[in-house]
Amino acid sequence: MRFTIHKNEVLNVLSKIQGLTGRKSSLAITENCLIKTSNSSIQIMATDLETGFVGSYPAEVEVEGIIALNARKFYEIVRDFPVDEIVINEIESRWVEIGNQNVQYHVIGMNPDDFPDNPNIDEAIYFDIDARAFKKMIEKALIITGASDDKRAHINGIYFESVRNEDEKIIGMVSTDGSRLTKVDYRYDKDFDLPAGIGILIPKKGLNEANKFLSSEGVMHIGLKENYFIIKQDSETIIIRLLEGNFPDYKGIIIKGNSHAINLERQSFLMMLKRMSILSSESYKGVIFNFREQKLVINSVNPDIGEAKEEMNIEYGGKPIEVAFNPKYFIDTLNVIEGNKVIVRIIDEEKPCLIEEENNKDFLSVIMPMRI
Repeated sequence: MRFTIHKNEVLNVLSKIQGLTGRKSSLAITENCLIKTSNSSIQIMATDLETGFVGSYPAEVEVEGIIALNARKFYEIVRDFPVDEIVINEIESRWVEIGNQNVQYHVIGMNPDDFPDNPNIDEAIYFDIDARAFKKMIEKALIITGASDDKRAHINGIYFESVRNEDEKIIGMVSTDGSRLTKVDYRYDKDFDLPAGIGILIPKKGLNEANKFLSSEGVMHIGLKENYFIIKQDSETIIIRLLEGNFPDYKGIIIKGNSHAINLERQSFLMMLKRMSILSSESYKGVIFNFREQKLVINSVNPDIGEAKEEMNIEYGGKPIEVAFNPKYFIDTLNVIEGNKVIVRIIDEEKPCLIEEENNKDFLSVIMPMRI
């Protein structure tokens, strides 16, 4: 095998696959990227056994072949190489020469036959979606992560569902960590059916890795094949193994009927929460929200540091409500809302608080109260 690559063609992808190849797995080969040549391009593959990536990039191929190289070292060599053109030449016994006439590396590869095969996705059913919209769906759903040691599928996964009402079709992502929930919808007018009309659980860490590769330009293709979720864009494909398990019925906690709807200016509310969270710590995460006549008062008390209070005028005429929330959950939500106005819906001290963007029903955040 012998081929020439241009640094600017592959550096970005080599950087992004580090999230896959740097993850611990039961197979040492997964620390490598697999490089396979064709007439005028190379194919780069990486996997952590749960999420797989394959992409095609231009190259000047003299001799075809296939090699497995340590992904971290190959990335560092390419990143710091002094010129754009880099020659990769397999010499013998999996020894690979990387460089040019001035700079030479000799690194040893691994047996490419040991690299895990990608699942066959030839007959997958694909759905075209606006790339910008889908990327934003992922980013909004991923504001909620699960604890690293939590084994529950519905905490580690994002629920992806297809909903058909009489007048609209929706695909949605729902994410929870048990203390809050986020729901993001995308409305469309095309046909796309999930198997047997049910939802699927996509690993959060897989979607997080996938999101690194996705561009906000053009159209993206998403598909399903058996127990895999597939994302295609341009010359790159991400294949994510689905989680096994059920997502709880979340609709029961989305209660709007008896709530007080409070319209707030997003940035002002966000900065208020940031100021009141300064005194929060791992031991004292909560702040007290007091909804009073035409006023919201937030108190932050931390016996180890001190206390703080801030007031904001609001349109509220209900009975006084005193309730504790984790301000970080509100801050995470407000940071992904793009509009200038938000609606905060509160019922009482025990029911969850709902946050949505004014005039946008495609995003909803549900935050559970804390015990005072």
